Formats: sequence, structure tokens, C-alpha cells
Amino acid sequence: MAEDNGRGPRAAGQGSGVEAEDLVAQVETGARHPSGMAGRALFLIALAWALFQLWFASPLPFILGFGILNNTEARSIHLGFAIFLAYTAFPAFKNSPRLRVPLIDWLLAFLAAGSALYLFVFYEALADRPGAPTQVDVIVGVVGLITLLEATRRALGPPLMIVATVFMGYAFLGQHMPDVIAHQGASLNKGMSHYWLGTEGVFGVALGVSTTMVFLFVAFGSLLEKAGAGNWFIRVAFSMLGHFRGGPAKAAVVSSALTGLISGSSIANVVTTGTFTIPLMKRVGFPAEKAGAVEVASSTNGQLTPPIMGAAAFLMVEYVGISLVDVMRHAVLPALISYIALVYIVHLEALKLNLKGLPRSVVIPKLLFLAQFLGSFAALGVLSAATYFGLGWTKEVFGGATPYIASAVLLVAYVALVAYACRFPDLDTSLDIQECPAPGPTIKAGLHFLLPVAVLVWCLTVERLSPGLSAFWAAVFMIFIVLTQPALKAFFRRTGPPLATLVPALAELIDGLVAGSRNMIGIGVATAAAGIVVGTITLTGIGQVMTEFVEFISAGNLVLMLLFTAVISLILGMGLPTTANYIVVSSLMAPVIVTLAADNGLLVPLIAAHMFVFYFGILADDTPPVGLAAFAAAAISKGDPIRTGLQGFAYDIRTAILPFLFIFNTELLLIGVESIPHALMVFVSGVLAMLAFASATQNYMFVRNRIWETAILLLAAFTLFRPGYWMDMAYPPLLERPSTAIVEVAEGLGADQRIKLKVSGVDFYDNPVEKTVALNMGAAGPGEQRLEGAGLFLRQEGDHMVVDDIGFGSQAERMGIDYDFVVEKVFVENTERPPKHLMYIPAVLLIVGVALLQRRRQKLLAR
Repeated sequence: MAEDNGRGPRAAGQGSGVEAEDLVAQVETGARHPSGMAGRALFLIALAWALFQLWFASPLPFILGFGILNNTEARSIHLGFAIFLAYTAFPAFKNSPRLRVPLIDWLLAFLAAGSALYLFVFYEALADRPGAPTQVDVIVGVVGLITLLEATRRALGPPLMIVATVFMGYAFLGQHMPDVIAHQGASLNKGMSHYWLGTEGVFGVALGVSTTMVFLFVAFGSLLEKAGAGNWFIRVAFSMLGHFRGGPAKAAVVSSALTGLISGSSIANVVTTGTFTIPLMKRVGFPAEKAGAVEVASSTNGQLTPPIMGAAAFLMVEYVGISLVDVMRHAVLPALISYIALVYIVHLEALKLNLKGLPRSVVIPKLLFLAQFLGSFAALGVLSAATYFGLGWTKEVFGGATPYIASAVLLVAYVALVAYACRFPDLDTSLDIQECPAPGPTIKAGLHFLLPVAVLVWCLTVERLSPGLSAFWAAVFMIFIVLTQPALKAFFRRTGPPLATLVPALAELIDGLVAGSRNMIGIGVATAAAGIVVGTITLTGIGQVMTEFVEFISAGNLVLMLLFTAVISLILGMGLPTTANYIVVSSLMAPVIVTLAADNGLLVPLIAAHMFVFYFGILADDTPPVGLAAFAAAAISKGDPIRTGLQGFAYDIRTAILPFLFIFNTELLLIGVESIPHALMVFVSGVLAMLAFASATQNYMFVRNRIWETAILLLAAFTLFRPGYWMDMAYPPLLERPSTAIVEVAEGLGADQRIKLKVSGVDFYDNPVEKTVALNMGAAGPGEQRLEGAGLFLRQEGDHMVVDDIGFGSQAERMGIDYDFVVEKVFVENTERPPKHLMYIPAVLLIVGVALLQRRRQKLLAR
């Protein structure tokens, strides 16, 4: 018989999928599902949260003239919902009741939510006494922080709670710390004012991004899943790849990439696709640990895939100061290269194990299959390009009427695609796939799911709306799809009265909104708790301490500095959800990379530093002993979670080298790439390099590698990834000019080109500073005028130029240049240097040579 004991039934013989879903419930949506009044209350509160977020994001408050909230008030309400649901949806301990909410949890929920809502209720009073909290303010702040830490432990486990507690302890006990990290310490009044009553701590940028952007994208993904898009992604992947060697593993990679587009969690991604793919991988011959590891590597990489990137993309918008479109542009190439390499690694594993694929229901000619395969991969890119380039001109032609015309076209396209989908049977939703579905009918049955992506691209690139408002309109369209899709199918298939489907569709919509809210509990709490870390950095200046610490242990070596930063990011990321992970590692470690790299003469764009730490923070999801994604996959595969995590990390070595590469070769982030042919060359060379690296690390191409072949492949991969390394030895990329030539050099630069300078001086604390900086010169003009436009006012003293004044808020000030800094050197581009891309030729020849030798050996072994 099934057991209850107040904790929920667990029937005998429950499958591994249930165990994995239970793990997801514990760390993502809440393991508690009470019945009766408590269950209805939780349901209604989650629904109210979703409706509030839609209201706040919509233009309705401004149109109707009421319910208008500023950002701080909205953040307060957002956290109030999240923290209330954290106490009621997440049990305190493993043996706590699952089918009811204990009285103590209700009390804590109201106490915590009340503390969060304090800023909303008393907003004007608090604004009148900034930095001078009353005793009640301090008490509310203390209660709020304590209840937030407990909510974090429940919703996300101990790691983030411990990290936040350690940082907060450092803020208050700074005078008792070792000399190297000591500071004067914060008083209780100052600490509470900073952490809870202002926008520097808990209610800072991270929670603001969660409020204005992340919730809507999570709701958008939840509604897509309710409409059937998640199942469509998986079936399409199996229809295209399932019949190849190790086909289910290749399908796992692609379906996880597609699911990662709308997922905010690598653990949820593992369970969503792994429930299908892991048993099928085992069926065709993958060992349990390797089957789980393939899914783990695929799912963690899903968090690196734009547009959502586990909600980190929206935080990058705020922290780096660029648009969401730019973040997506910088992130897309490494994500594509990484996924293509993972498909190749899976292929190599299948070759080693001599595996087969699943049988096909329909045999398709190879040329037709190749066309369908490439077409399906290019569909999202083509759709985005068609939306931007094909329809972007309408804005200039139709002006203010464009949104209405576009909406009419969208509606017609939606109805037409649903009518077309009705010519084919609905997709199977069973977990057990016996044979590969036919690609044609499978793809055509869900083409209308691509339209919400078109809406998102339209709003971001053509209408130039904010990410939050873009997500709102995409979510509104998804609501329309969820409500109307069943009615349209009933109409076109003549299976019954279309109006009869509206009530079930409304129930699906409400369930989707509630599911989105429950998915947001952990993210809402995580961004608030991570605000404690950010608040500590601004309160104590520990960021400078981290810079000095990494510089000390790396002895000034740039590669060692990056390696130590990677390890620290990996450790900080263990056990943290994607959003909190990025906030913590970027706040602490991204400035370290920029500062120390500049000290070594390497100018690292801020987005590259943020992507570097983000990649390593994400890799913590499959890194033992804490890798939660590996535990979720092992629950499905029945393999050992530690071995699953180690194998997953071995597959992810290809991902781990990418951050090092785009620090030195920013073309991989499409920085400095100004044409489509140039972008294609970077993409092709990057893919070829990653395939060579994968063959080297897997010790296999067509047959097992010889040692010297592995060495050659690594050399070729390095050359393709960083062609300038060898060219720099023969032709330096920059030539030194005396500092007195700075005005002449600035005048000779083209529009928006950068001037590179080596400067030295002393900082505010009389510490010597020496760094290399680059300043954008803006429009063409006189050299002195362009330098002053960048904030640099100079005077000549002997053979050097000295900084006489700094423009307030200018580039020069942001780069850390100060009064009386000396310009030591000016660097100009070496125009006689051959193109570094010539190094691609010997690298490609090396790879082709190894491939020919291995093919010859393969034929000899086959005889």
C-alpha cells in the first residue's frame, strides 16, 4: 500500500522519473502541495502574483491612471509574493509535512512577507529619512534578513544561505578579520539601512531585474510548455537525429538546447528532457553514467543559450550596460559552437561503443533528410532574420500604424499555421519513444510555436521595446495561443463545438500562470539573497580585496589569474541557482579580470569578463560534490551521481576552454566582427577548432588517437581559436609611440576607433597604479578635441603628457584615470602586419592530415 503520513503518497514501484521530478520540486517549484483551503490559498496567491506581474509590465496602469508603481514599490511586492510562497510551498525539512502547511510556516510566511512589503507600505516615510532609520526600521530589517535567509535555505538549499550569511558577517565583523581583509565594520543601523531599507542590497538591481524582466520570461516559457511547445521540441529532435548512431543522445543535446531557450534552470531542463532521453540512451547501449552525463552537459549548456540564459541575460543588461540584443549577439556563437561539439562528442562515444540508433517510422532519402535537418536548425535564425530584415522596413513605411498592421499579419499567420497543423495528427506525449517519428509531420504539427519567438524578436529589434515590455507582449500572445489553440483545432478538425474548449483552455492558462509563479519562487528569493552579497561589496569594498588576493596568488601571471578566477567562480557557483550564481560571481570576480588584465596590458571588454565568470559559475551545476543537475540525471538513469557529474564535467571541458579563448580572442563574442563573411569565418573556424579539441580530449576521431595525433589536434585547435598568438611573435600587433604624440595619434584615428594608452600614477590611498586603457575617440576631428571628449585634459611636462583634468562621468574617469596620472606610452596599430587569419591555413592542413591518416588506419582495421 502507498504511504501517506502527512507527507504525500509514494506508490510502490514509482519510476525514476518521479524521483527526479521530486528533486526538481524540492529545489525549483516547492515540494509541498497541500489540499483543502491551504492548497486553494497557495494556488490563488501564485495566480495573484502572475496577474500582478502582468499588470505591472503592461501599459494599463498608465492608460487607466491608477495602480502605477515605481521600481522600489514593485520590488517590495515581488519579494513579498516570493518569500510568502517560499515558506508555504517549501517544507522546512525533509520530514516536514507535504500535504499541509504547519501553523509556524503560516506565521513565518506572513512575518517575512510583511517585512518585504514594509518598503511598499511606508515608502514615502522611508524616503523622508534616508540613512537615518528608526528603531522600527531596524527591527523590520533584522527580521526581514533572518526570514529571507531561512526562505533561501528552504527554496535553494544551504549554499546560497551560507554564502549570504558569510558576507553579511564580514560586513558587521570587519574589524575582527585578518589584516589583509579587515575593515572598520558596519553598525547595525548602517547595515540595515544598506541591506533592507535602500536599493543597494536586497532591493537592488538583481531583484529589480527579477521583477521587471525575469518573471515575464519565465511565465512565457511556462505558457509555451502548457501549449505543447516543449513536447514539440523533443519530438522534432528525435525525428531528425534519433536514427543516427547513439541517436537518442544526439536528440538529447538538441532538445536540451531548444528547451534551454525557454528554461531558467539546468535542473528543470534535465528532468524535462531527460525523462525522455536517458532511458532511450540506455536502451541503445549507453552506460547509465554516460547517459546521465550527456543530459547533464546538454542541460547546463542550455543556461548559456540566449535569449534567457537562466535569466542571467537580463542581469547582464543592467550590470554591463548594453542592450538585450547585444547580450544575445555576444552569447550566441560560443553556445552554438559548444552544442555542435557536444553532438560530435556523443557521436565519438557511439563509435567507441559501436552503438546504433532508433528505428525510423519513415525512411527518407539522404539528401532530403539533410535539407530538412539543416532547415530545422536554421528555422529560428531565419525567422529572426526575416522578422528583422524582412519586416523591419514597415516601421518607416507605416509609422505609428505598424503595430496594428503587424498584429493583423500575425493573427492571419497564426490561424493559417494552426489550420496547416490540423492536417497532421497531434504529437504523441508518451515518455517511451519506440521509433523515430517522421520529420515532416512532426515539424509541421508545431510551426505556430515559432510565432511567439517572432513577436519577441519584433518587439526587441524593430519596435525597440525594453526586454520586460517585449516579454509582456510575447506572453500576451502566448495567453492568446493557449486560449484559442484548442478551439481552432476543434473547428478545423470538426471534432466538436469550438466554444466547448474555452473552459478547459482557461484552466490550462491559469495552471500555466501558476506554474510560472512557482518556478519563480526560487529565482525571486535568490536575487534578493544575492543582493546581500552585492550590498556587502558596496558597503565594505571587498571587491578590491579580491583583486589584490587573486593578483597575489597568481604572482601577476595573466593565465594563472584567469585560472584562479575560474576556480573561485566554480566554487562560488556550487549549489547556487543560475541567477544567484551569476550575481555572486560577476559582482566579485568580473572586476578582477578587467583590472588585472589591464595591468598586464590586455584590454578585456566588460561583457567578456562577465561571460567568463558566468560560464564557470554554470559549470558548477555538474561539478561534484554539489552538482544538482548530476543528481537529477542520476535519479533517472539509476547511475552513480558522483560518477555522472565527473563524466558530465569531462564532456564540458570543451565549454570550460571557451571562456579562456574569448578573453584573448573577442571575435568569438562577435566583438570587432563587422561583416557577415567575417562572422561566418569566425564561426566555421571556431567549430572546426572545437571539433579538433573534442577529438583530442576524447582520444578518438575515426579510430583511437596516437599520442602525437592528439598533440597535433590540440595545436591546431589552439591556432584556430587564437590565430594571433603565432602572428604576434613575428609581427607585433601594436607599435609604441611616445606620449607626446598622443594628440597626433588621436587625430589620425577613424570615427569611433579607440586609442590605447599606458598610464601610471597613485590612487586615492597613495598606492602605485599602472594600467593599460583604451578610450573611444568618437567622431573624427582635431586630436585635442577628441581626447577632451573622452574626458582627458592633458598638459606636457618634459617628455611626457600628464593628466591635468578629468571629465566628470567620462570614459577616462570610468577607466580609473585620475589627476596627475602620467601617459607613459601611446600604442598604434601595426599596419604592416599580415592578417592573423592566415594562420588558419596550416591549422586546417594539420587537421586534414590527421583525418586522412586515421581514415587509412580505419580501412586497414576493417579488413
